[in-house]
Amino acid sequence: VQLVESGGGLVQVGGSLRLACTASGFVFDDYVIGWFRQGPGQAREGVSVIRGDDGSTSYADSVIGRATMSIEKSKNTVYLEISNIQFDDTAVYYCGAGKRETLWVLNLWLPSQLPYDFWGPGTQVTVAS
Repeated sequence: VQLVESGGGLVQVGGSLRLACTASGFVFDDYVIGWFRQGPGQAREGVSVIRGDDGSTSYADSVIGRATMSIEKSKNTVYLEISNIQFDDTAVYYCGAGKRETLWVLNLWLPSQLPYDFWGPGTQVTVAS
């Protein structure tokens, strides 16, 4: 099982970014995929989650209205798009995957890393003026 994030880099404040998480070795339908981020000197926090079977999503308050998470099963890839980028969005972004039956309530996947079985190595996003 492998998760690999891509799409990070330098982003201008007010701009947008699109991150990708490509998976191999498991079937999306059985999993929840989450995006987490860790800013400088901060704890890792949940950003958004998606159910692999029906595509339902849940978002953290910090990105509500600015973020869209989507899934493209033909490419085994989930995406995270964030618009109106702010300096606080500077972080290493990680995607994780966990079996759906671990927690049946989707928004409970946001506050904790515990339900996740696998993680990617992360991709750095730096916001500049």
